[in-house]
Amino acid sequence: MFNKILIANRGEIARRVIRTCRRLGIRTVAVYSQADAGAQHVRQADEAYLIGGPQPADSYLRGEAIIEVALRSGAQAVHPGYGFLSENADFAEAVEDAGLVFIGPKAASMRKMGSKAGAKDLMQAAGVPVVPGYTGEEQDPGHLHAEADRIGYPLMIKAAHGGGGKGMRIVRASGEFLPALESCQREARNAFGRDRVLLERYVERPRHIEIQVFGDTHGNVIHLNERECSAQRRYQKVLEEAPSLFLTDALRAEMGDAAVLAARAIDYVNAGTVEFIVGQDGRFYFMEINTRLQVEHPVTECVTGLDLVELQLRVAAGEPLPVAQGDVRQQGHAIEVRLYAEDPDAGFLPGSGRLERLRLPETGNGIRVDSGVVEGDTVTIFYDPMIAKLIVHAEDRPKALARMRDALAQCEIDGPKSNIGFLEALLRHPAVVEGTIDTGYLDRHLDEFLHDAAPDPVLLVAGAVAQLLVQEDDSRRAASGSTDPGSPWSIADGWRLGHGGHRQLAFGLRDGRIEVDANGSGGEYRVQHDGTTYRVEGARLAGDSLSLRIDGTGRRFQVLERGRVLSLHDGERRLRLAPTYRVEGARLAGDSLSLRIDGTGRRFQVLERGRVLSLHDGERRLRLAPLSMCRHEAGAAAAGADRVTAPMPGRVVVARAASGDVVEAGQEVMVIEAMKMELSLKAPRDGTIAEVRAQAGDFVEADAVLVLLEEA
Repeated sequence: MFNKILIANRGEIARRVIRTCRRLGIRTVAVYSQADAGAQHVRQADEAYLIGGPQPADSYLRGEAIIEVALRSGAQAVHPGYGFLSENADFAEAVEDAGLVFIGPKAASMRKMGSKAGAKDLMQAAGVPVVPGYTGEEQDPGHLHAEADRIGYPLMIKAAHGGGGKGMRIVRASGEFLPALESCQREARNAFGRDRVLLERYVERPRHIEIQVFGDTHGNVIHLNERECSAQRRYQKVLEEAPSLFLTDALRAEMGDAAVLAARAIDYVNAGTVEFIVGQDGRFYFMEINTRLQVEHPVTECVTGLDLVELQLRVAAGEPLPVAQGDVRQQGHAIEVRLYAEDPDAGFLPGSGRLERLRLPETGNGIRVDSGVVEGDTVTIFYDPMIAKLIVHAEDRPKALARMRDALAQCEIDGPKSNIGFLEALLRHPAVVEGTIDTGYLDRHLDEFLHDAAPDPVLLVAGAVAQLLVQEDDSRRAASGSTDPGSPWSIADGWRLGHGGHRQLAFGLRDGRIEVDANGSGGEYRVQHDGTTYRVEGARLAGDSLSLRIDGTGRRFQVLERGRVLSLHDGERRLRLAPTYRVEGARLAGDSLSLRIDGTGRRFQVLERGRVLSLHDGERRLRLAPLSMCRHEAGAAAAGADRVTAPMPGRVVVARAASGDVVEAGQEVMVIEAMKMELSLKAPRDGTIAEVRAQAGDFVEADAVLVLLEEA
């Protein structure tokens, strides 16, 4: 076994490899970019070395720099993780040529799988089922169009040297082919440096089933059963699980045998994944072999009880696989989801920024968390915006789903927006609960998984009661420190002459405002919203648990956050409310500001205004630096605006407009690439282009004005 290895990666996979190495007594060497100087994998490795700038091309894709660090540090082997150089045959070969061990397959095997076209031909020759299509060298657009017409529609255009959902387009009619081909080739060039494509028949409503395989240098090849990854959005996996509810025992065995046959066809060594699409009729077809460890490998680890990173290390060190095919077990059910810094309501626009608050579930009792960040870290613009992977394991699928819902209920992220709400909706959707989801379902029915327009009324009532209890508790604490703690005026019961205990609460919910009327105090209330009155009794907030009876029915809620934002969870749904205030009669006279806040009159002295705003209420001073805020949508500026801005930092891929061009509302004027995805920027209205301020290859900052229209 090795004494020291270098990890040629970052984030959660680097930390994952470090964890196994520590258990085995292997020292680890990390590499990092300037953007990752304070990253967790740098802090946790035994040694860490800077290898370049923040852009991947300047750091994590610099194979020669990584190998130089490995040699200088005395590492014996290199673990590539996934992404970056993990499937680069030239890098694997360079590692071996330097006298180091590459913890992965041989370069020759990778080259056979590096081209989807060549892999498909090889698999077909080996007897592995493949989808009908075209994999030839001729890439003339006219020839490809003719081949597409021959294969028939719908069909898929796929980057021959790609992966991770990049460079893929579905074409449903001949007239759509050439524009889709151009877009696919451009994305493939930007992501992989090569734009060759292949064509294949598109299987309608398929399931995505992948088989984990392992080979060693002693001629042993086994499979570790399947993972189902059918819940996908734009070819990106959203939820992975094992075992698949779709497979019968006979089909599972048949696909496992085919996966082993595929691995043997390329003399495969180490961890790999053979991916299949499966039609509704149960027929399966080879898609590709991922010649690396997969992001979703923890699912297989949970149901088999094996540490796949340990198997990788042992195989790379020349040891035989410690398990035979007959020893592989499949126990219970496991599910994985990925927490991302992204905004589902804005087309899943990736986010970046400091994680002001990050609460993830405690590990143990069937819950596992793999993360590359902690609270206070920054999600940078240069890499994938994944925050963490949540993995659960239970004795059966219903219990695993329930455990995952509970794990998500414990998650709180402040800073960049996240996909927690989307994942919660996913976990309770019938297509997931019943196990009927196919790879295109999310894209066809995305609205079903986004936030509902109106919150659940019971959750809203609970939120209002929680806010009332917090206010009353704050008032009691303030009264205890006053000169007259027994004064009835110190009690936050809302009592006034003529309407005992009446209070009106206002909450901001997304872009709207919700008002709730409440009467009562001390845990006994009448709460009215939207014409309905709810009777609340026995309300008690103990720690993070709210218990109460609503119209006689006992309920319990988890209070995830209180204060500036109030967040509750009932075990299935989450509600985040921003308490707001009703302001009336505001008047600024000289340096005096008078107003009523929720009916209570207040006066403030304005000490400074302009660049800095400073106020005083007689006891406290507040200094504010107003910011100019610009709300944008991916692809266009706000409605009626004369400009198109960058929704986030990124690189311009193509500028489709020039000064003097006449454009229509919604017409694509520029494409930028950011955080591993392309964003289409569109004209906000009909008009004439006055100025284009960025060209292909330029790196632009968030909110930068890229295109100006002439005044309407």
